[in-house]
Amino acid sequence: MNTACRKDLKGFTLAEVLITLGIIGIVASLTLPTLITNHKKSIVETRLAKFYSTMNQAINLAEAEYGDKMNWEQLENGFYQDENGNNTTPKTTAWFNKYLRPYLNLTDAKFDGNSDSKILAYFPDGSLAMISASSILFYPQAKDYKKLESEDGTITRNKNLSGTKYFTFLFEPCNTSALHKYHYNKGVEPYMYRWDGTEEMLRNDSALGCKEDVSNERAYCTALIQMNGWKIPKDYPLRF
Repeated sequence: MNTACRKDLKGFTLAEVLITLGIIGIVASLTLPTLITNHKKSIVETRLAKFYSTMNQAINLAEAEYGDKMNWEQLENGFYQDENGNNTTPKTTAWFNKYLRPYLNLTDAKFDGNSDSKILAYFPDGSLAMISASSILFYPQAKDYKKLESEDGTITRNKNLSGTKYFTFLFEPCNTSALHKYHYNKGVEPYMYRWDGTEEMLRNDSALGCKEDVSNERAYCTALIQMNGWKIPKDYPLRF
């Protein structure tokens, strides 16, 4: 009669299991932050490119009804007033409702309530654009938009979030100033006021450059990302 060969089966010891789990934990702690950061960057890249395309498609559609954007009413801050001099409709609201809102797929659009006449436009992907005559601030994550009220009651924003939480665009198609040459006769474009056309200035301008310390805000970060095909450069100077 043949007998089956018997082999002793040995499992992992508790020490070996703990060592393995420890190694997995160390690897996870080293790789997880990078994965999270890359995911955040991917959201920013995707939504920046989509916002740029969406806004300019809306402008093209509006031109079919209202003619060349060069002949549109000017986007400006302030309020229209009634016969008694009382503020009525914010000028930004009237302009936005006429030229852009009919051609944008939004979940909500509202006046943010301060004297600068800013419109908050909410998109289905979870992003937000704050539109005013001075600039368009795009938040890839609407939850990052927060109004900060100073002691004198003035509504401000945390400029340290520029280039990571929000990105600056501009719509100035009729401005003939040489300082606006990258906006003249264009749609919504990254903020390039007084830009000299070099990557060096986008990165290192003391007031608007895409770097840690600036005197104003990092408005040129948007143009720097656009220059890289709407991909955040590997040597991007700000952390997400």
